[in-house]
Amino acid sequence: MTLVKDTHERGVTTLVLDSPANRNALSADLVAELGAALARCAEDPGVRAVLLTHTGGTFCAGADLKAPPDPEAFVALMRAVVDLRKPVVARVTGHVRAGGLGLLAACDIAVAGPASTFAFTEARLGLAPAVISMPVLVRMDPRAASRYYLTGERFDAAEAARTGLVTVAADDVDAALAPVLDGLRRSSPEGLAASKALVTATVSETFDRWSTELTARSASLFASAEAREGVTAFLERRDPAWVL
Repeated sequence: MTLVKDTHERGVTTLVLDSPANRNALSADLVAELGAALARCAEDPGVRAVLLTHTGGTFCAGADLKAPPDPEAFVALMRAVVDLRKPVVARVTGHVRAGGLGLLAACDIAVAGPASTFAFTEARLGLAPAVISMPVLVRMDPRAASRYYLTGERFDAAEAARTGLVTVAADDVDAALAPVLDGLRRSSPEGLAASKALVTATVSETFDRWSTELTARSASLFASAEAREGVTAFLERRDPAWVL
C-alpha cells in the first residue's frame, strides 16, 4: 500500500500524505516512503519545487504510537526537507499535531487554511518536542513556543501565522498558493538552490549542533515510565494518572 502519492505539473511535484487509517501519522513506513520520494525529487531535473500536502482532515497526527519511526529516521527526514536544493511548500487544510509540526516547520513555505489546527501535545503524553525543536524553534516566536510547548493547547491558522510557524493563513489555500508556485516556476534552479541555502543556514546549523543529543533525548523519553502511561492512556482514551 502506497502511503505517499505523487503527481507532477509544470515543474512542481506534489507529494500527498495518504495514510487515512492513522490520520497520516508518522509511521516507520510513511517516513521511509516520504524520504524516498524526496530523494527522487532531488535527482529529477524536471522538479523545480515540491508541494507537500495530505488527504483527509489531518495533515499529520504526529508519531504513529503503534508503529513509530526510529528517531534517527525522522530526524533524517526533516533534514532531507531542509537540505533539498529545491523549495518545499506545505499545503495544510487540516490538523497538525506533535511530530507533524516538525515536518511542517522544516518546509520553506507553509500555507494553512481555516480548518487547520495545531498543537504540541507531547507533554500531555509524558514526552517533549525534542527532535522537532530543531526546525520549530528557529521558525517560531519564543514566547509562543513557550506557551504551546508547555500547555499543549490547540491554536488556529491565524495564530500559527502570527507566531511564524506557518507563512500564511488563508481562507482559500489554493488561491494563496498560486502566486507562490508561480514565483517558484519563474525562478532558476540554481537561483532557488542558492537562495534556499541562505534562508535555511540557521536551521541546518541547528541540526548539525543538536541532532545527536536531541535524538538520544527523544529515545530516552519514549522509554520512560511516564511516556508508557501517557501513550497507554491516549490509546485507551482516558486521562493519564498525573492529571489533576
